[in-house]
Amino acid sequence: SAMAARCRLAARFHHIHGANIRLDASHTQATRVESFANGLCFSQEPLAPGQIFLVEIEEKELGWCGHLRVGLTARDPQSLEVVPEYSLPDLVNMGDTWVFAITRNHNRVVVEGEEVQARGRAWEPFLLIERVRIPRDTLVGRSRPGRYSHILDDLYKMNVLPATARRSRIGVLYAPQPDGTADMHIVINGEDMGPSARGLPTTRPLYAVIDVFASTKSVRVIPVDYGFPSLQTLCRLVIQKHIVHRLAIDVLDLPLLLKSFCQHE
Repeated sequence: SAMAARCRLAARFHHIHGANIRLDASHTQATRVESFANGLCFSQEPLAPGQIFLVEIEEKELGWCGHLRVGLTARDPQSLEVVPEYSLPDLVNMGDTWVFAITRNHNRVVVEGEEVQARGRAWEPFLLIERVRIPRDTLVGRSRPGRYSHILDDLYKMNVLPATARRSRIGVLYAPQPDGTADMHIVINGEDMGPSARGLPTTRPLYAVIDVFASTKSVRVIPVDYGFPSLQTLCRLVIQKHIVHRLAIDVLDLPLLLKSFCQHE
């Protein structure tokens, strides 16, 4: 319950941000208003161990190369005299910052002799990272059903969207290790990409870094409740497991709000 309360409080962007970023009144939506750079954002508060900072890609912009960049920094945004133009390489070169560009293929850091775990089944209700249990349903981005939904049905059943797609959800957290350091994990649509960086300090506050870069135009922070899945969520998982494709939900004898929730919310 303490983690849930902290996550709801911290699910906002810091008032310190790049020159081309506009925040909405709630500080939960960040939009780059011009150019392709100066889109750096930070979490309002430092993250707690195992606390995920999750954003959804709301809007894309054609004509630019590159996508969202995500990571952590031990630098207090308030201490920055000038917010760097780029997270990569500018902010990273300042030190104590770990940022990765999100692409369609994201590679994890593997220690010699370590086996890469296979993907869990998409309908499993929790994502397990170290000792952290996160309700998977909130972490998963979903495309809206449409004329060509049948093409995406197999992907939809596995709760998969391309990492850089609109409505994709990307999160970052750190997991403390026995040696006193931490591993940074990036989560893409409910799948843990594994340690993206190792040896992060746990003695200093770590802020999430979200760089609304290039073809990513706007993102929104998604609050994550740590706890048991709701009855509504469990119903959705059961329904999705048994339907042929999303458009089939329309003919089910269900309340309209539940149909919409099952299809794309």
